[in-house]
Amino acid sequence: MDSNVLQKIKEALSTSTSIGIAVGPHPSLDDMAAALSFYLLLKNANKQVSIASATSPIVEVSGLVGINHVQEKLGGGEAGDLVVSFPYRDGEIEKVSYTLDEQKGLLNIIVKAGELGLSFEEKDVQYVKGSGSIDLLIVVGTPSLADLSSVIDAQKLQDIKIVNIDVKQHNQRFGDVVMVATNRSSVSEHMADILLSLGFQFDQDSAQNLFNGISSATKGFQDPSTSALAFEIVSILMKRGAKRIATPVSTMQPSANPFGTLPQQPPVPMQVPQPTQPMPQPPLTSSDVPSPEDRPPVDWLSPKVYKGSSNFEG
Repeated sequence: MDSNVLQKIKEALSTSTSIGIAVGPHPSLDDMAAALSFYLLLKNANKQVSIASATSPIVEVSGLVGINHVQEKLGGGEAGDLVVSFPYRDGEIEKVSYTLDEQKGLLNIIVKAGELGLSFEEKDVQYVKGSGSIDLLIVVGTPSLADLSSVIDAQKLQDIKIVNIDVKQHNQRFGDVVMVATNRSSVSEHMADILLSLGFQFDQDSAQNLFNGISSATKGFQDPSTSALAFEIVSILMKRGAKRIATPVSTMQPSANPFGTLPQQPPVPMQVPQPTQPMPQPPLTSSDVPSPEDRPPVDWLSPKVYKGSSNFEG
């Protein structure tokens, strides 16, 4: 990795007072995992940092550690401000006031309904805590700054130092510090390489996020484009506590036959045994009936008593 580029990002991190991390619309698990890992490590380093996404996180990324800290905007309001938002139509709100419940230690915000009544429900109320102005923006897995138009005002970008981290071929190479590596198979492995080069020590949460990002981007390490660096990084992440989540048997694909595909043979019909038919017997004749002389004695079938030989010597 270019030492000059690393020195630039080190200086940017050390001199900034408020850092924002952003991902574009519909980020992949790989993109979000890389961004959240950087966020968690900066938090552990006691940096003032916030993270935002151009679109709401989807179920695919819901298992990543820190996903609950992802906001919709960066640099909105002063740091620590809480903005309560809800749909509004002219004439439905008469006034907004508040009361203090000293026993419970609560501040109650009262929205008094107007003549039209309130058209929104409780589920429509949104709460956004302002992150304050930022002086360093780290853009992860996002090819263009235009993709962040809903995350941060374009005018504010003029006074903010921008770090661009990505692996996509069509990245526009924007920013003051450009760290675009198209020879990497995932943003997470690229991010892990950067963080290690900067001297960060992975905790289990950041390691697990990066592991999940690499695994997702490389299709469980089965993609032919998986780089050698990916395996090196994964071994480090596992030493830091990352674990591989087993794939359910029902979703696993059969492995390819290394000897090629055998031609399919038509199914052999099952042979069902048929019951044996008795052979037809010819009718009896007078010659077949035994004569009285040929018949056995009457006592033939009566019980017999065996008498041992008296000459037996024990």
